[in-house]
Amino acid sequence: MPTANPIPDPSAEWLSQQLPPLALIEAQVREALAEDVGDGDLTAQLLPADAQAHAEVITRDDAVLCGTAWFDQVFYQLDPAVRIDWHAGDGERVLPGQRLCSVQGHLRQLLTGERTALNYLQLLSGTATRARRYAEAVAGLPVRILDTRKTLPGLRRQQKYAVLCGGCDNHRMGLFDAILIKENHISAAGSIRAAIESARRLAAGAPVEIEVESLDELNEALQVGVERVLLDNFGLPELRRAVELTAGRSRLEASGGITRDRLRVIAETGVDDISVGGLTKQVEAVDLSMRLLAPVA
Repeated sequence: MPTANPIPDPSAEWLSQQLPPLALIEAQVREALAEDVGDGDLTAQLLPADAQAHAEVITRDDAVLCGTAWFDQVFYQLDPAVRIDWHAGDGERVLPGQRLCSVQGHLRQLLTGERTALNYLQLLSGTATRARRYAEAVAGLPVRILDTRKTLPGLRRQQKYAVLCGGCDNHRMGLFDAILIKENHISAAGSIRAAIESARRLAAGAPVEIEVESLDELNEALQVGVERVLLDNFGLPELRRAVELTAGRSRLEASGGITRDRLRVIAETGVDDISVGGLTKQVEAVDLSMRLLAPVA
Protein backbone atom coordinates (compact mmCIF):
# COMPACT_ATOMS: atom_id res chain seq x y z
CA MET A 1 0.00 0.00 0.00
CA PRO A 2 1.24 3.57 -0.69
CA THR A 3 2.51 5.46 2.35
CA ALA A 4 0.49 8.30 3.81
CA ASN A 5 0.99 11.64 2.13
CA PRO A 6 2.83 14.05 4.48
CA ILE A 7 1.60 17.12 2.56
CA PRO A 8 -2.04 18.06 3.26
CA ASP A 9 -4.34 18.38 0.27
CA PRO A 10 -5.10 22.02 -0.62
CA SER A 11 -8.62 22.94 0.44
CA ALA A 12 -11.32 22.81 -2.20
CA GLU A 13 -12.39 26.35 -1.29
CA TRP A 14 -8.87 27.76 -1.76
CA LEU A 15 -8.35 25.93 -5.04
CA SER A 16 -11.67 27.19 -6.39
CA GLN A 17 -10.34 30.72 -5.88
CA GLN A 18 -7.21 29.88 -7.92
CA LEU A 19 -9.09 28.56 -10.96
CA PRO A 20 -8.93 30.72 -14.09
CA PRO A 21 -12.20 32.53 -14.87
CA LEU A 22 -14.93 30.32 -16.30
CA ALA A 23 -15.00 32.37 -19.52
CA LEU A 24 -11.33 31.55 -20.08
CA ILE A 25 -11.86 27.84 -19.38
CA GLU A 26 -14.76 27.83 -21.84
CA ALA A 27 -12.59 29.48 -24.50
CA GLN A 28 -9.72 27.06 -23.91
CA VAL A 29 -12.04 24.08 -24.25
CA ARG A 30 -13.66 25.47 -27.41
CA GLU A 31 -10.23 25.68 -29.00
CA ALA A 32 -9.32 22.17 -27.88
CA LEU A 33 -12.56 20.73 -29.26
CA ALA A 34 -12.12 22.58 -32.54
CA GLU A 35 -8.67 21.06 -32.85
CA ASP A 36 -10.01 17.52 -32.39
CA VAL A 37 -13.56 17.57 -33.73
CA GLY A 38 -13.22 20.09 -36.53
CA ASP A 39 -16.47 20.17 -38.52
CA GLY A 40 -17.72 16.86 -37.12
CA ASP A 41 -16.86 13.49 -35.57
CA LEU A 42 -17.06 11.06 -38.47
CA THR A 43 -16.86 7.92 -36.34
CA ALA A 44 -19.69 9.05 -34.06
CA GLN A 45 -22.08 8.90 -37.03
CA LEU A 46 -21.96 5.10 -36.72
CA LEU A 47 -23.87 5.36 -33.42
CA PRO A 48 -27.60 5.93 -32.89
CA ALA A 49 -28.30 9.66 -32.69
CA ASP A 50 -30.65 9.39 -29.71
CA ALA A 51 -28.81 6.76 -27.63
CA GLN A 52 -27.96 7.58 -24.04
CA ALA A 53 -25.03 6.09 -22.12
CA HIS A 54 -23.35 5.96 -18.74
CA ALA A 55 -19.56 6.00 -18.34
CA GLU A 56 -17.03 6.23 -15.52
CA VAL A 57 -13.44 7.42 -15.28
CA ILE A 58 -10.95 5.42 -13.23
CA THR A 59 -7.28 5.92 -12.47
CA ARG A 60 -4.62 3.25 -12.82
CA ASP A 61 -2.01 5.40 -11.04
CA ASP A 62 -1.33 6.80 -7.60
CA ALA A 63 -1.80 10.47 -8.44
CA VAL A 64 -3.07 13.93 -7.50
CA LEU A 65 -6.25 14.81 -9.36
CA CYS A 66 -6.44 18.03 -11.36
CA GLY A 67 -8.40 19.37 -14.33
CA THR A 68 -12.00 18.62 -13.40
CA ALA A 69 -13.27 22.03 -14.58
CA TRP A 70 -11.83 21.52 -18.06
CA PHE A 71 -13.11 17.92 -18.19
CA ASP A 72 -16.60 19.12 -17.26
CA GLN A 73 -16.57 21.92 -19.79
CA VAL A 74 -15.74 19.54 -22.65
CA PHE A 75 -18.92 17.59 -22.11
CA TYR A 76 -21.07 20.62 -21.24
CA GLN A 77 -20.18 22.18 -24.59
CA LEU A 78 -21.03 18.98 -26.47
CA ASP A 79 -24.14 18.07 -24.47
CA PRO A 80 -25.60 20.77 -22.17
CA ALA A 81 -27.81 18.13 -20.52
CA VAL A 82 -24.90 15.89 -19.50
CA ARG A 83 -24.66 14.84 -15.85
CA ILE A 84 -21.24 14.49 -14.21
CA ASP A 85 -20.80 13.27 -10.63
CA TRP A 86 -17.30 13.54 -9.10
CA HIS A 87 -16.10 11.23 -6.34
CA ALA A 88 -12.81 13.14 -5.85
CA GLY A 89 -11.78 16.75 -6.37
CA ASP A 90 -8.84 18.75 -7.61
CA GLY A 91 -5.84 18.50 -5.29
CA GLU A 92 -6.92 15.16 -3.78
CA ARG A 93 -4.73 12.11 -3.87
CA VAL A 94 -6.29 9.18 -5.76
CA LEU A 95 -5.18 5.55 -5.83
CA PRO A 96 -5.03 2.88 -8.55
CA GLY A 97 -8.45 1.47 -9.38
CA GLN A 98 -10.29 4.40 -7.82
CA ARG A 99 -13.40 5.68 -9.59
CA LEU A 100 -13.02 9.42 -10.16
CA CYS A 101 -16.35 10.34 -11.71
CA SER A 102 -19.39 9.08 -13.56
CA VAL A 103 -20.78 10.72 -16.71
CA GLN A 104 -24.26 10.28 -18.12
CA GLY A 105 -25.47 11.75 -21.40
CA HIS A 106 -25.81 11.24 -25.14
CA LEU A 107 -23.65 8.37 -26.37
CA ARG A 108 -22.29 10.21 -29.39
CA GLN A 109 -21.22 13.24 -27.36
CA LEU A 110 -19.62 11.12 -24.65
CA LEU A 111 -17.41 9.38 -27.19
CA THR A 112 -16.69 12.56 -29.13
CA GLY A 113 -15.49 14.36 -26.01
CA GLU A 114 -13.66 11.44 -24.40
CA ARG A 115 -10.15 12.14 -25.71
CA THR A 116 -10.19 15.92 -25.21
CA ALA A 117 -11.57 15.58 -21.69
CA LEU A 118 -9.04 12.90 -20.74
CA ASN A 119 -6.18 14.87 -22.30
CA TYR A 120 -6.88 17.71 -19.87
CA LEU A 121 -7.36 15.42 -16.89
CA GLN A 122 -4.29 13.27 -17.59
CA LEU A 123 -1.88 16.14 -18.29
CA LEU A 124 -3.00 18.37 -15.44
CA SER A 125 -3.12 15.48 -12.97
CA GLY A 126 0.38 14.56 -14.14
CA THR A 127 1.55 18.12 -13.45
CA ALA A 128 -0.11 18.16 -10.02
CA THR A 129 1.33 14.75 -9.16
CA ARG A 130 4.85 15.86 -10.06
CA ALA A 131 4.40 19.02 -8.00
CA ARG A 132 3.24 16.97 -5.01
CA ARG A 133 6.38 14.81 -5.16
CA TYR A 134 8.55 17.94 -5.15
CA ALA A 135 6.56 19.41 -2.26
CA GLU A 136 6.99 16.19 -0.29
CA ALA A 137 10.75 16.31 -0.83
CA VAL A 138 11.04 19.51 1.25
CA ALA A 139 8.26 18.80 3.76
CA GLY A 140 8.87 20.60 7.05
CA LEU A 141 11.32 23.16 5.65
CA PRO A 142 10.51 26.89 5.24
CA VAL A 143 10.99 27.00 1.48
CA ARG A 144 8.71 27.42 -1.52
CA ILE A 145 9.02 25.31 -4.67
CA LEU A 146 8.16 27.51 -7.64
CA ASP A 147 7.23 26.76 -11.21
CA THR A 148 8.60 28.75 -14.19
CA ARG A 149 7.48 29.91 -17.65
CA LYS A 150 8.62 26.56 -19.08
CA THR A 151 5.07 25.39 -19.68
CA LEU A 152 3.46 23.73 -22.70
CA PRO A 153 2.42 26.44 -25.21
CA GLY A 154 -1.21 27.39 -24.75
CA LEU A 155 -1.45 25.63 -21.37
CA ARG A 156 0.19 28.20 -19.07
CA ARG A 157 -2.82 28.94 -16.86
CA GLN A 158 -3.87 25.31 -16.71
CA GLN A 159 -0.44 23.99 -15.70
CA LYS A 160 0.19 26.73 -13.15
CA TYR A 161 -3.15 25.89 -11.54
CA ALA A 162 -2.08 22.23 -11.47
CA VAL A 163 1.15 23.19 -9.69
CA LEU A 164 -0.96 24.74 -6.92
CA CYS A 165 -3.08 21.58 -6.74
CA GLY A 166 0.12 19.65 -6.09
CA GLY A 167 1.19 21.87 -3.19
CA CYS A 168 3.88 23.99 -4.87
CA ASP A 169 3.73 27.69 -5.77
CA ASN A 170 3.61 29.87 -8.85
CA HIS A 171 6.34 32.23 -10.00
CA ARG A 172 5.25 35.04 -12.32
CA MET A 173 2.49 34.14 -14.76
CA GLY A 174 4.30 35.70 -17.70
CA LEU A 175 6.40 38.62 -18.87
CA PHE A 176 3.63 41.07 -17.98
CA ASP A 177 3.27 40.74 -14.21
CA ALA A 178 6.84 40.91 -12.87
CA ILE A 179 10.35 41.87 -13.98
CA LEU A 180 13.11 39.27 -14.02
CA ILE A 181 16.41 40.80 -15.13
CA LYS A 182 18.71 38.19 -16.68
CA GLU A 183 22.26 38.16 -18.04
CA ASN A 184 21.37 39.65 -21.43
CA HIS A 185 19.34 42.43 -19.82
CA ILE A 186 22.27 43.30 -17.57
CA SER A 187 24.66 43.31 -20.50
CA ALA A 188 22.40 45.59 -22.52
CA ALA A 189 21.87 47.98 -19.58
CA GLY A 190 25.57 48.15 -18.76
CA SER A 191 25.51 46.98 -15.14
CA ILE A 192 23.37 45.38 -12.45
CA ARG A 193 22.73 48.76 -10.85
CA ALA A 194 21.70 50.35 -14.15
CA ALA A 195 19.35 47.47 -14.98
CA ILE A 196 17.62 47.58 -11.59
CA GLU A 197 17.27 51.36 -11.58
CA SER A 198 15.83 51.31 -15.12
CA ALA A 199 13.34 48.62 -14.12
CA ARG A 200 12.14 50.69 -11.18
CA ARG A 201 11.68 53.79 -13.34
CA LEU A 202 9.90 52.05 -16.19
CA ALA A 203 7.58 49.76 -14.22
CA ALA A 204 7.04 51.34 -10.83
CA GLY A 205 5.26 48.95 -8.49
CA ALA A 206 6.04 45.78 -10.44
CA PRO A 207 8.02 43.11 -8.55
CA VAL A 208 11.70 43.19 -9.57
CA GLU A 209 14.04 40.21 -9.44
CA ILE A 210 17.57 39.92 -10.81
CA GLU A 211 19.54 36.85 -11.80
CA VAL A 212 23.16 36.66 -10.58
CA GLU A 213 25.87 34.13 -11.37
CA SER A 214 28.41 34.84 -8.61
CA LEU A 215 28.72 36.12 -5.06
CA ASP A 216 30.25 39.35 -6.39
CA GLU A 217 27.16 39.96 -8.51
CA LEU A 218 24.98 39.16 -5.50
CA ASN A 219 26.79 41.82 -3.47
CA GLU A 220 26.25 44.36 -6.23
CA ALA A 221 22.53 43.57 -6.36
CA LEU A 222 22.23 43.82 -2.57
CA GLN A 223 23.86 47.25 -2.61
CA VAL A 224 21.07 48.48 -4.90
CA GLY A 225 18.47 46.99 -2.56
CA VAL A 226 16.61 44.66 -4.94
CA GLU A 227 13.82 42.67 -3.29
CA ARG A 228 14.48 39.30 -4.98
CA VAL A 229 17.64 37.65 -6.29
CA LEU A 230 17.81 34.51 -8.42
CA LEU A 231 20.99 32.51 -7.74
CA ASP A 232 21.72 30.81 -11.05
CA ASN A 233 23.53 27.46 -10.89
CA PHE A 234 25.14 28.12 -7.49
CA GLY A 235 26.79 25.15 -5.76
CA LEU A 236 25.83 24.26 -2.20
CA PRO A 237 28.76 26.15 -0.57
CA GLU A 238 27.92 29.24 -2.64
CA LEU A 239 24.23 28.99 -1.70
CA ARG A 240 25.10 28.84 2.00
CA ARG A 241 27.44 31.81 1.65
CA ALA A 242 24.80 33.74 -0.29
CA VAL A 243 22.31 33.23 2.54
CA GLU A 244 24.90 34.48 5.05
CA LEU A 245 25.78 37.55 2.98
CA THR A 246 22.16 38.46 2.33
CA ALA A 247 21.08 38.12 5.97
CA GLY A 248 17.42 38.55 5.10
CA ARG A 249 17.86 41.74 3.05
CA SER A 250 16.48 40.10 -0.09
CA ARG A 251 14.49 37.00 -0.92
CA LEU A 252 16.79 34.38 -2.44
CA GLU A 253 15.75 31.92 -5.15
CA ALA A 254 17.92 28.96 -6.21
CA SER A 255 17.57 27.89 -9.82
CA GLY A 256 19.28 25.95 -12.58
CA GLY A 257 19.39 22.22 -13.26
CA ILE A 258 17.55 21.31 -10.05
CA THR A 259 16.30 17.74 -9.72
CA ARG A 260 14.04 16.24 -7.08
CA ASP A 261 16.83 14.24 -5.42
CA ARG A 262 18.74 17.49 -4.71
CA LEU A 263 15.78 19.55 -3.53
CA ARG A 264 16.08 18.94 0.18
CA VAL A 265 19.80 19.59 0.46
CA ILE A 266 19.35 22.82 -1.51
CA ALA A 267 16.44 23.85 0.72
CA GLU A 268 18.58 23.20 3.80
CA THR A 269 21.03 25.94 2.70
CA GLY A 270 18.42 28.48 3.82
CA VAL A 271 17.25 29.86 0.48
CA ASP A 272 13.68 31.11 0.42
CA ASP A 273 12.60 29.68 -2.94
CA ILE A 274 13.65 27.00 -5.41
CA SER A 275 12.39 27.29 -8.98
CA VAL A 276 12.07 24.13 -11.06
CA GLY A 277 11.28 24.15 -14.78
CA GLY A 278 10.72 20.40 -14.66
CA LEU A 279 7.47 20.85 -12.73
CA THR A 280 5.73 21.73 -15.97
CA LYS A 281 8.02 20.66 -18.83
CA GLN A 282 8.88 17.10 -17.75
CA VAL A 283 5.38 15.81 -17.07
CA GLU A 284 4.23 12.21 -17.32
CA ALA A 285 0.50 11.94 -17.95
CA VAL A 286 -1.51 10.02 -15.37
CA ASP A 287 -2.98 6.77 -16.68
CA LEU A 288 -6.76 7.25 -16.73
CA SER A 289 -9.52 5.37 -18.49
CA MET A 290 -13.10 6.26 -19.39
CA ARG A 291 -15.25 3.20 -19.96
CA LEU A 292 -18.87 2.81 -20.94
CA LEU A 293 -20.92 0.91 -18.39
CA ALA A 294 -24.28 0.41 -20.08
CA PRO A 295 -26.85 2.19 -22.21
CA VAL A 296 -29.30 4.30 -20.24
CA ALA A 297 -32.98 3.78 -21.06
